[in-house]
Amino acid sequence: MRFRRANPNDPPKPQRSTKGRMVITLLAGALCVFAFAPFGWWPLEILGLATLFYQVLRSADVKSAGLIGWAFGFGWTAAGTHWLYVSMHDYGAMPAPIAVAAVLLLAWGMGFYVALAMGGAAWLRKRWALPLPAANLLVLPAMWALFEWVRAWLFTGFPWMSAGYAHNHSPLAGYAPLVGVYGLGWLAAVIAGALLLLLHRTRVKAAALVVAISAIGVGLTYAQWTYPEGKPISVRLLQGNIPQSEKFDGARVLGTMKLYHDAITAAPADLIATPETAIVMLPQQLPPDYLPGIAQFLNQTNSNLILGIPLADSQSAYFNSVIGLTPRQASSYYRYDKHHLVPFGEFIPLGFRWFVNLMSIPLGDQTSGDDIQPAFPIKDQRVLPNICYEDLFGEEIAAQLNHPAQGQKPATMLLNVSNLAWFGDTIAIPQHLQISQMRTLETGRPMLRATNTGATAIIDGHGKLVQQLPVNTVGTLAANVQGMAGSTPYILWGNKLFLLLAALALGGAWFWARRAKNRAKAA
Repeated sequence: MRFRRANPNDPPKPQRSTKGRMVITLLAGALCVFAFAPFGWWPLEILGLATLFYQVLRSADVKSAGLIGWAFGFGWTAAGTHWLYVSMHDYGAMPAPIAVAAVLLLAWGMGFYVALAMGGAAWLRKRWALPLPAANLLVLPAMWALFEWVRAWLFTGFPWMSAGYAHNHSPLAGYAPLVGVYGLGWLAAVIAGALLLLLHRTRVKAAALVVAISAIGVGLTYAQWTYPEGKPISVRLLQGNIPQSEKFDGARVLGTMKLYHDAITAAPADLIATPETAIVMLPQQLPPDYLPGIAQFLNQTNSNLILGIPLADSQSAYFNSVIGLTPRQASSYYRYDKHHLVPFGEFIPLGFRWFVNLMSIPLGDQTSGDDIQPAFPIKDQRVLPNICYEDLFGEEIAAQLNHPAQGQKPATMLLNVSNLAWFGDTIAIPQHLQISQMRTLETGRPMLRATNTGATAIIDGHGKLVQQLPVNTVGTLAANVQGMAGSTPYILWGNKLFLLLAALALGGAWFWARRAKNRAKAA
């Protein structure tokens, strides 16, 4: 790939080795962590992808392209999820060398998705004899985004640090209600490919494409996909700030229960919400007056409560759940069970019990709930919970809004309950908040976040952070929140529109190559 005609009198330039290109892309991938929260330097991601594409285009062969892609994915994952060391070593009591090896092994595995994407792109370019613009704008971005999508569901999925999350406040944010987070990652990759063409003869068209994508994205932010329904409800979101080292300590459990009892009964609200597993004991293990005492407060104040608590249907079926308590219904409660569990933290993949046994993780082998579960009705609103890691799976949340359970109307607001104390005071907390912001952009629904150590927050239906408690403090976030009804295209179609566009891009590249081949034959 050349961007200028070589001068025959120039001395030949040595070709950079594949190892040298891998070092460059590994560093480029690692630097992309600064594109995400809490830093928010989203242009870095586009420059990182442009660096990846440039090195792949100049690679010697398909194998080299795959290795270059793998290095980028390794750097991207290792830098972006280094905080997993804290959960495994500091709180899971895993020996430090094994915890470091586990983080690096995850990055090693995630690198293969990028390796397959870039190796596949190089193979298609060679097989179809594609010109540079077709490779940059059609094949490389489509393959990048498609394998990000594959990463989100293969082996239960690990979509943390998906490229689109960096753009919840960039000019691309307006596309989120149409194509979701993976569509935003694809558009970012198209812009990266176009930037490489600014030194090509198609520079004017490439620049126009970048401007057009950005301008349309800004214009789409003014589109109103959803509308207010009913009257706002008052909410109180509790943040207990219980250190992970104390959360399951038997000597401190009663103190935690009192803290949440006092916080719940401190003031009324239409909805009071606690973090994930705010109470770590099963309901039948609680003091006999604990839940009845809270129910009495709810009855007296006409308040509703969503309480994070584990449930058990049998001695072998444990659930990470929330229960909803309403006034004058003490004999029954609403229930939501987490259905998308965390590998190694909440369920044990086949053959890895030895690895999980190296950590001290309570409730580490759980049962998943149903994919579609009812929302919790409160006055004019319907609140749909998701628990911690489930917030990463936008299409699953969209499916519950598009096909609500038990003939309900779709939920009008979302509620994420989390316990990120496992990750200490690391970038995992702002990263997770950014993920919630993307869910609001995709669905046009406000998101309430009740977390143990942070980030407890309220996000409106346009991805704007309305209020937030300081991280690692004890507090209550109180506000009035308006629910939203209606469907964004993403609620209706999920990732289908993005997948269609990526398929059309690959089909367009094939057609481009075929037309060029026919022209060559005709000449």
